[in-house]
Amino acid sequence: MRKILLDLEQAVRSGNDVAYTSLVETRGSTPQKAGAAMLVYADGSQTGTLGGGCVEAEVKRRALHLLDKGSAELLTFQLDSDYGWDDGLICGGRMKMLVDPVRNGDDVSYFQKFSEMIAAGVGCTEGIVIDPEKAGGGTAADRFLIDGAGQLVASRAIDELPGNFQSNLRELSQRPRPYVASGISYLPLLKRCRLIIVGGGHVGQKVAELAAQVDFDVWVVDDREEYCNPQRFPDAKRLIVAPIDTGLSGLEIDAGTYCIIVTRGHNHDEEALYHLAESPAAYVGMIGSKRKIKLILDDLLHEGIAAESLARVHAPIGFDIGSQTVPEIAISIVAELISHRNLGRIPESCRGPSLMEDLTGQAG
Repeated sequence: MRKILLDLEQAVRSGNDVAYTSLVETRGSTPQKAGAAMLVYADGSQTGTLGGGCVEAEVKRRALHLLDKGSAELLTFQLDSDYGWDDGLICGGRMKMLVDPVRNGDDVSYFQKFSEMIAAGVGCTEGIVIDPEKAGGGTAADRFLIDGAGQLVASRAIDELPGNFQSNLRELSQRPRPYVASGISYLPLLKRCRLIIVGGGHVGQKVAELAAQVDFDVWVVDDREEYCNPQRFPDAKRLIVAPIDTGLSGLEIDAGTYCIIVTRGHNHDEEALYHLAESPAAYVGMIGSKRKIKLILDDLLHEGIAAESLARVHAPIGFDIGSQTVPEIAISIVAELISHRNLGRIPESCRGPSLMEDLTGQAG
């Protein structure tokens, strides 16, 4: 989405007309879900996708028409034999599209604010009126941008929210998916979670690469500058070169922070877990063999770390997918992080046996 908005701003600055298109409601089986976005340029080229096939071609055709007209509209497509027959895509669902033309000289402050909020990772919700009568006001295709506190920060319409807007607005902390209520499409863009990776080796490097692609803000802690540097971690938001205890002491960790321990040795792992186990982090995970992890947990119990704190540590980290290579290990770890972030839990089918049960004689 960030690239879509940056490309739109660049097009307008260059004096080019462009149509912003977004999938605002889906029902049944569809090739894309609500929130997908695409730009259509006056020459017929595009950035992004709404799912391909005949629907996308029709959206482009009508977007080009609306570029001349200059007004936003909502388009509805029933995915039957009229759309997708040529390429075998007959999903049977329904898609409602917003087409919002932006022409040379138009005010683009809405898109700039949208882009700023996404770049900051603070989270926001876009609301689009699709049925003014149910919404309690406004006009079809009106757009509103709401911050994490529920305040209106920008609009592509009048500066007054429809009467039923706030009553159906869900808190971003609940990590809602796109939904429609009272004639309004709500498209949440969720706050990014911080991921602290302790250990800048091969696994940490690959986890950082994948995690950044799925909207984690990556911080890396390692005591070796040759491993913890911008060349190895170009997408990291912060690099901390310091001894493990110094690097983690006083580090900003809150209930939205994820932490993984993938250092080069037993002692560093134990030192990191000593600092992280009793932190307020949403998730703490550690790589390693079951034997090594059991020894570390046992040591920390004797050092006074509460059994309840150690029981919430995810170890060995990562889903069991038979990982052998560094990329496979990283994929298994990031998949577990995504599951915990998006679902608030790790599915029971993916959990391993509790090592705390071995240590304390009871499930943690």
